[in-house]
Amino acid sequence: MRDLGREGARVIFIHTGAPAGAEIGLTQPATVEPVRVIPAKEVGTFERHDSHSVAYVHDQKHQLAVPVTEIALADSPNGVQNAPLSVYRTAGPGSNPVMGLPSLRHPWIAGRGDVEPYKGRERTLFDDGKSAVRRGSASEEWQGARPEPLRATEGRTVTQIHYARQGIITEEMRFVALRENCDVELVRAEVAAGRAIIPNNINHPESEPMIIGKAFLVKINANIGNSALTSSIAEEVSKMQWATQWGADTVMDLSTGDDIHTTREWIIRNSPVPIGTVPIYQALEKVNGEANDLTWEIFRDTLIEQCEQGVDYMTIHAGVLLRYVPLSAERVTGIVSRGGSIMAGWCLAHHRENFLYTRFDELCEIFARYDVAFSLGDGLRPGSIADANDAAQFAELDTLAELTKRAWEFDVQVMVEGPGHIPFHLVRENVERQQELCDGAPFYTLGPLVTDVAPSYDHITSAIGATEIARYGTAMLCYITPKEHLGLPNRDRRPRGGPCKRAPGRAGTR
Repeated sequence: MRDLGREGARVIFIHTGAPAGAEIGLTQPATVEPVRVIPAKEVGTFERHDSHSVAYVHDQKHQLAVPVTEIALADSPNGVQNAPLSVYRTAGPGSNPVMGLPSLRHPWIAGRGDVEPYKGRERTLFDDGKSAVRRGSASEEWQGARPEPLRATEGRTVTQIHYARQGIITEEMRFVALRENCDVELVRAEVAAGRAIIPNNINHPESEPMIIGKAFLVKINANIGNSALTSSIAEEVSKMQWATQWGADTVMDLSTGDDIHTTREWIIRNSPVPIGTVPIYQALEKVNGEANDLTWEIFRDTLIEQCEQGVDYMTIHAGVLLRYVPLSAERVTGIVSRGGSIMAGWCLAHHRENFLYTRFDELCEIFARYDVAFSLGDGLRPGSIADANDAAQFAELDTLAELTKRAWEFDVQVMVEGPGHIPFHLVRENVERQQELCDGAPFYTLGPLVTDVAPSYDHITSAIGATEIARYGTAMLCYITPKEHLGLPNRDRRPRGGPCKRAPGRAGTR
């Protein structure tokens, strides 16, 4: 066991003396940290503090056991012993990265009798990018189990909102109710109304069900992902494990570099929390970074690829419409969303409407077969407080409200993404407008940063905005690291970003 140098933070780490990354057989060393390998006999033993241990809340009738972190408390000053405190746990049971996690939800999914295995799309090296094509292989193929992907049988819908609207209480809903310490009927009713989502792709059975909605605890997302310049499969798996250990309720893989498909496979198979992506990033790599060459067919193929792997929710920038792009012309910082700029550029180059908007019903049909949730992207979010709450931002929000209702018609789960850079006094308007227009669909916000003048302190300025926006109804906050506007954060910056969102989330929980 090694001490990581933070207050009481300790993890189990088995090092062979080989270069970083060798524990999972990588031919190239990791650029920052090796993957933490947890042997089977020690699964579940690593904790952030010596006073922490894993315990379980049981539903004996339905044979469910929900992990919690049990914190041993010191005796009171008068000598009275205090019982341990049980708190929400996101770390999962721990895994050997080479083998992945056990398929917790597979019996539940199969037991409903509405899914079928099938061959799936054919994997190609283009899924992993140009470098894999040049090499003739991915740098390190996934070595664990490779079950055939599942999809809904013909004529069936396998989403949690569909079951909830049918009055069916699923094992996922019961699991969530135990985690949230609430009545399971509250869970079912909020999901049925679209005010909460349980992002659980049927091809990610390793995940422990969680819920995103304003009636429940405010959740935290952590972003990871490689780039063309940095990182490795080993480091990305380590980032995911580290983020969940420090309280991330979901993780988004935003990889844009080498081995995109394979990196995502390693992450999903080892993740106890829902995994989100922005599929337009990978689709762009398949056309060598030329946004004008994107087509619906390439994007659809990428979407199916990620659905079959087990991605639980996807950011879709379907609200960036051709007529909205000129509204950003007078901004101080223009369009800062990468996905938003890709689609805005495509619309202008072809002088055609965004294909993510025109093909939205087809997107819904695909998502309904795997239970993938929409995270409707805010591609026109403000990149500075000078642009906050402008015509471009709110025009897109109007369209996201329209798309939310269209997704619900297909019984597909939806959350809506929000800004961004917002001065403190305008934060409340953002939440209340989104909740009214989108009929209470969960609001998922980046930041917001309430000032633009603190680079390298963005985790602090965003914590200020996060407390305010959570107070008024945001359901999930995306954490921000100190390096947010300066570069790509490594694993060790994440413990600073995570708690800076966890605390405001708890403070703002209603």
